[in-house]
Amino acid sequence: MHVLDLGCGSGAFTPFIARTVGEKGKVYALDIQADMLKQLENKLARPENRDIKNIKLIEGNAYELPFEDGSLDLVNMVTVLQEIPDRSRALQEVKRVLKPGGLFAVTELFPDPDYPWKSTTIKLGNGAGFVVDMVSGNFFNYTVRFKKP
Repeated sequence: MHVLDLGCGSGAFTPFIARTVGEKGKVYALDIQADMLKQLENKLARPENRDIKNIKLIEGNAYELPFEDGSLDLVNMVTVLQEIPDRSRALQEVKRVLKPGGLFAVTELFPDPDYPWKSTTIKLGNGAGFVVDMVSGNFFNYTVRFKKP
């Protein structure tokens, strides 16, 4: 799998994603803040993470993803979507880079100051042309997994 951890921050979830996709998979850790990517780079240099070789760090934004059309299997966002000023534009870009049938996962955690209701996340995804594939979690944390038709 080729996975984009969009808005990866300091990489709280990136090493887990990298281990999940395995050595043949690729994880692109993209963040708008160079400082966050530096923190992730330091995390990957720790002894417990030195076995991870399938992550590429990218400084960029959600409006201009540096990937070809239909090139990714999964785009993952954890507490990121509500941070993006033009969510519609970002979601169209996510849709562009996903393969047909590709997955887009949005995870939200309470008490994030920008925490949206599940229904808000579903409405955003559906409005961008994604189809809900799965919803899991509860009020305090949830994931909505969408599929690109």
